[in-house]
Amino acid sequence: MDGRSLGRRWPRGRAAVEADIATIVAPRWVARVLRTELTGDTSATLRLTWTHDETAQAALEEEIFGNRILVTDHDDWSVDAVIDAYRSQEDLEAGFRQAKDPHVVSFSPIHHVTDHTIRIHLFTCVLALSVAHLMRRDAERAGLHLSVTVLLRELRGIQETVLLFHGEHGRPRLRQMVTRMNPVQRQLYDLFALERYAPQG
Repeated sequence: MDGRSLGRRWPRGRAAVEADIATIVAPRWVARVLRTELTGDTSATLRLTWTHDETAQAALEEEIFGNRILVTDHDDWSVDAVIDAYRSQEDLEAGFRQAKDPHVVSFSPIHHVTDHTIRIHLFTCVLALSVAHLMRRDAERAGLHLSVTVLLRELRGIQETVLLFHGEHGRPRLRQMVTRMNPVQRQLYDLFALERYAPQG
C-alpha cells in the first residue's frame, strides 16, 4: 500500500473538497482500492492523503474482473461457436459506429426526399460498409490488424501520379505511375491485387 499527500492551499472549503473526492471515488469499485483521508478544517490547513490498496485490488480482480457468463438458447452450438458469436458482437458495434462516421460510409446527411432514393442511399451505405468489413477481415487473416478506418486511410494513401514531359517532335508524353507506398500499403496493394487497376507504364 503506497500513499501520497497533497499539502497545498485549497481555494475552497472542506465541504467542497469532500464533494470533489466523493465524485472521484464514485465510479464502481474505485472506493475499494483508493483510500482517502482529508485533514484540517480551513483552506490553509487542509491536507489530502490517498493510498492505493493493492491487496484490495487483487481481491477485487479475483472476485469480479475477468469473469463473464454467456447465456444462449443455441443448445446445438459448441462452446467455441458461442464464444466466437459473442466476440463478433464487437465487430457489429464497430459497424454501427462506422455508420455514424461523417467521413466514411456514413448514413447521414441524406440529400434525398423520396422513399425510393432514400432506400437506395441506405442500401449503398450498408453495401459499402459490408465490403469494408470483408476487406478488414481479409487483412486480419493476412496479419494486418487494422480497423476499418485505418484500412481505408491506408488505401486512400495509395495514389496515382501523372507525369508530363517533352517527347519526340515536341509532342508531350504522359506517364502514369503509382506513388511510393509504405510497408502496410504495399501489403494491402498485393493482398487486394490492386495492380489490376493501376496504370501500366
